[in-house]
Amino acid sequence: MALSTQDALLVQLDQQLCFKLYAASRLMIKAYKPMLDALDITYPQYLVLMVLWEADKPVTVGELGERLLLDSGTLTPLLKRMADNELVQRTRGQEDERQVWIGLTERARAIQTEAVGWVKGAVGQLQTPALDPAMLREQLADLITLLQG
Repeated sequence: MALSTQDALLVQLDQQLCFKLYAASRLMIKAYKPMLDALDITYPQYLVLMVLWEADKPVTVGELGERLLLDSGTLTPLLKRMADNELVQRTRGQEDERQVWIGLTERARAIQTEAVGWVKGAVGQLQTPALDPAMLREQLADLITLLQG
């Protein structure tokens, strides 16, 4: 049975919000790659650092996972690599040794200063009459909330 024209449109690539988000995400990460390469960090490491810079104090792996929408199975190896590269300090909780606290190192604090300058320039490139980054962030935050159920 042939699909109606309207139904066929529903499964065209350019009609898929998921594809547009996927492509935009890949291209944004690609745009950040020169900065990340210069800082010798990966994009997921950069995300962890942003959470820690914002908190300005050690946070638990669980708190990082909640903020980044990642599970501990994904975060643990990432955080171990970051500790090996002197980007973060991992400390077991004193009251509960199952809890691991993640804090910034001096190297990570220095990276923040470099990242700020780069991001100022990158954000400027996104300012166009057709695109409002603040509105887009708000819409994407609403989408994330909706998808989390």
